[in-house]
Amino acid sequence: MKKIIYAFLGLVLFAACDDDDSRQDNPYLFDLNFSFLVDLSLPQYNGLNFPSNPVYINNYGHGGIILMNTGGNSYVAFDAADPNHVPKGCSVLEIDGLEGTCQCEDHNRYNLITGQFIEGENLKYTLYPYRVTDNGNGTLTVSN
Repeated sequence: MKKIIYAFLGLVLFAACDDDDSRQDNPYLFDLNFSFLVDLSLPQYNGLNFPSNPVYINNYGHGGIILMNTGGNSYVAFDAADPNHVPKGCSVLEIDGLEGTCQCEDHNRYNLITGQFIEGENLKYTLYPYRVTDNGNGTLTVSN
């Protein structure tokens, strides 16, 4: 009987575990393999030393990366491409405080802390997240 109980508990614990790779499949944005280092002592990343100062980093992801300090040593990174559009020039989000706004005709808006959509029509996908690792030496690694 103990074996059955332990097996059941193990199954429940295994089923409850979730990894950070579980994303809703998005037909507009696909997985990209990249990893880059952000040196917080450089002037272009100075805003990341303080909470709630999103920074746009070009040349990675589908539309660039929006990286932000959410407080303490906690950071989030999202793809700057609107996840509810086929990628095109206007679908790169423009940072407006703690929100990102699509420049296409629908002006979809997203929260840059949670990645959730705020405003728009027929929105199905949240912002596409990336991993951020605080290396502890004044640098961050952003990767997929």
